[in-house]
Amino acid sequence: MKRQFDNVKRVFKVVEDMQGSVVQNIKTNFLLPEELARRYGAVVFIACIKFETSKKKLQYLTFPDFYHCAQSIMASWTYVDNGSPEYDDTELDREFLLDLRELRILLDKEKEHKHLVCQKLKPQLLERSYQELDSNFRSYTRALVGLACNLHRSRELRSLFLELVERCLEPWRQVSWSHTDLRNFLSSYYQCALEMDVLREADLKNSWERYMTVITSCLLRMYHA
Repeated sequence: MKRQFDNVKRVFKVVEDMQGSVVQNIKTNFLLPEELARRYGAVVFIACIKFETSKKKLQYLTFPDFYHCAQSIMASWTYVDNGSPEYDDTELDREFLLDLRELRILLDKEKEHKHLVCQKLKPQLLERSYQELDSNFRSYTRALVGLACNLHRSRELRSLFLELVERCLEPWRQVSWSHTDLRNFLSSYYQCALEMDVLREADLKNSWERYMTVITSCLLRMYHA
C-alpha cells in the first residue's frame, strides 16, 4: 500500500503542472500501459480538483467507483482539446460551471417538469413508487438543479461526491428505489427538461446535457450498498 501511495505521489509531482492530456503525459514519462496510465490519471485529476473522497459517508465507494466518476467528469466537464499548447484536461471548464447557474430556470418551471416526468414514468412505476415520486419531486429537482447552480464555487465542487450521497442517494435509498427506478427517473428527468421551452436555447441545452451526462453516470455508479 505504501509503495502504491509513493508511486501516486511521484506521478502527481511530475505531471501536475504539465499541459496536455494527463494520461498521455503519464504514459510518456513513466512508460506505463494505457489502462494503468488512465488509473493514475484519474487519481491525479481527483487530487488536482481536490475532490473530497475521505468522508465517512463515502467510505462505501471503491476505487473503481471514483475512477468511473473521474473519467466521466474529465470527458465532459474539462476544456475541449482544440490543439492549444495550453490545453490541460485536469482543469475544469470554468465558463461551463458558471453557465450552470442559468439552469435555475428549471426550478421556476418545476410544475411543468414534474408533470412531464410523472407522465412519462407512470407506466413504469408501481403505484406506491409513483405516489412517492409525485410527493418528493420538488426535493429531488432542487437537489439536482441546486447542485448544478453551485458547482462554480470551489467548496461545492470539492464536495461533489458527498453532495451526491447526502442530497440524492440517501433520500432514494430511504424510499427503497431500485437501480432500475433510479435509471428510469434520471433518464426521464433529463429528457423531459429538453422538451421544455426554457431549454430551447442552444447554450443552455448544451449545459444541461453536459451536466446531466456526468451526474447520471456518477449517481448510477455510486448507487450501491
